[in-house]
Formats: sequence, C-alpha cells, structure tokens
Amino acid sequence: MSVPTLPSPGVLPCQTLSEMIAAGAISAEPAITEGQVQPASLDLRLGTVAYRVRASFLAGEGATVADRLADFEMHRISLQDGAVLEKGCVYVVPLMEHLNLPETVQAVANAKSSTGRLDLLTRTISDGGTEFDRIPAGYSGPLYAEICPRSFSVLVRPGMRLNQIRFRTGQAVLDDTDLRARHAETPLVSGPAHIDQGLGFSVDLRPERGTLVGYRAKPHTGVIDLEKIDHYPPAEYWEEVHSDQGRIILDPGAFYILVSREAVHIPPDCAAEMAPFLAMVGEFRVHYAGFFDPGFGHAAAGGAGSRGVLEVRCHEAPFVLEHGQIVGRLVYERMAEVPTQLYGAGIASNYQGQGLKLSKHFATPDR
Repeated sequence: MSVPTLPSPGVLPCQTLSEMIAAGAISAEPAITEGQVQPASLDLRLGTVAYRVRASFLAGEGATVADRLADFEMHRISLQDGAVLEKGCVYVVPLMEHLNLPETVQAVANAKSSTGRLDLLTRTISDGGTEFDRIPAGYSGPLYAEICPRSFSVLVRPGMRLNQIRFRTGQAVLDDTDLRARHAETPLVSGPAHIDQGLGFSVDLRPERGTLVGYRAKPHTGVIDLEKIDHYPPAEYWEEVHSDQGRIILDPGAFYILVSREAVHIPPDCAAEMAPFLAMVGEFRVHYAGFFDPGFGHAAAGGAGSRGVLEVRCHEAPFVLEHGQIVGRLVYERMAEVPTQLYGAGIASNYQGQGLKLSKHFATPDR
C-alpha cells in the first residue's frame, strides 16, 4: 500500500484522501461518499449496532476491541430504525470505515464540532490501541466509536457522522519560532498573539453588545434527534449565562458553551488542533471538538477570522473564570499540500465566521 509522493511531511489534504480511498487504504461498507471528505479530514460513520458497556476501555496491545466487548458488554442495540443513547451511559459502536494504512501514515481522530457542542463525548478506539483517538502508522483493522452522552440523551441512526479522522506523514507541527514568523507576516489571531507551545487563546466575557457570554446545559431535558437541524428551541436545553462584570463562576459538573476573545485564522497551507491548556490554571477543561481545517476564518474562504467556540466543563470545585483568561491553545501543523477545497469555500461549513453559537441542531435565537 502506498500514498502519492508528497513534497514534505504534513497533514494529508482532501485530494490525497480521495486517492487513498481509491487505493483501498481507507475503505468502508457501504462505500465512502464524497461528502465525508473534508479539507484535511474524513468524517466517520456509525454502523448498525451499539453495544452498551459497563465502562470505557481501550483494547490494549495484542487484543481486539471485539475481545474486550465480550468482557464488558451489557446488551446490544440495533440502530437500524434509530435508537436513543442515554445520558450517562457508555456505548461502543462499530464504524463503517476500515483502515489499511501504509507504514508511513498515522492518524488522529476527534469529535466533530456539533458533537462537542452537545457535550457528546465521542472517542475513536482501535484494535491493539493504547490511546484514545490515536491510530499508529501502518494500522490495518476496524474502527469503533466510544460514545458517552454527558448532558443530553441523543437519537442516532446508522451513517451519522459524530467523529472525524485526520491523517499525516512525519512530524509537521509548527514550533513557536515558525508561529511567530507566520503571525508577523499574516496574523493568525486578532489581538496579541500568546505563543507558547502553540497559539494561546482566551475567553470572551465582555461582549461588544449586551451581556450574554455563554450557555449552560440544563440538567433535565428531552432527547435530541441528531438528524434535526435548526430545530430545537435553545431555552428548553440551555440556560443563558450573562455577565456585566467580565467574569463568571463555573459550577462543578456543569457544561458551558463560551467563545474565544480572539478571532482565529487558519491559513490554507496549515491545519490546527485545539489542545487543553495547563491543568494548573483552574478547575475546568476546555475542548472536545479539536480540529480546525485549512481555511477556517480565512478571507478567501468567506471568513474574516472566526471565533473559537469553547466547550467547557468544570471539575470538582467552583471556579471564577475571568475575561481574557487564557484557556487553551491551538497547535498548528503544515499541510503536505494545500487542499483543493478549503473550509467554508463552497462546502457546507456550518461555523465559518462564527461567534458564540450552539450546535446546528438548535434554532437561532431571535435577538
């Protein structure tokens, strides 16, 4: 198995993914559709059955996920006619896609933006895997999604796309020197650039208009059908979070949707991944959906910088979050080639030019 000769190491673009699909390095039943191929990643589809398991697990070296399912399965659920995955439970769903990677290609997976904004913890596991969402170079085998709804129960069906996978060759992370040089040439972020093992970003708690700074998930809500777009009234699922003081207090165990103060720019020859900031900064964690595609916030792709939506979960103790506090970082990587299709440029990109925004399943509030 081989991939096209590339000019340099980096994240593989959509045109190379299409070639890998044609060559059988990425396969699926039913066949992969054109709509699954994103500028720098591939959407993964749920299969036809979900296994309710006692606990989250990794296969571990020398074991298959099927082996471990035999140890932890409680019962199985057909997804053919749609099924509800209940809040607080853990499920494993075989994915339709199968990998037969070359020895030079590795992969990393992540939740899609809309998945993260629903507090739907979705991670990819694989045979022999010792880490979530990490697929080693040369892997040949099936893929599975581990799904744990944290705030809302959800209705799913076969073919739904909750997570995505990004492929790369070699090491292509831009170091801080590269980032500073790029930012000086074409700003990567509005305002000052906090560069330290990636590009830091902070939380916006002083909006230009009004006092709405975010949303907090309500604890007792109805089921969300993931097929329904622009459908659910936000007030039935979310409490608005307001502040006129530039700070909020995060409640332990609560899930919030906030927004970055900075507008982010991902050049066409780069991809980025959101990573959590240091655990020592406070009792919270930012990020489920971590991929930023080439062209996100890029002027030529219909953006003028786009805010990063922050999915925030507070841990054991209440915590005061202040306006401008750095809460995460973007790690930039070079693309092996510039994608033939950029985020937001002629494709159905839901969050180009976004500000504070819930997932696409919720109707836009009148303001």
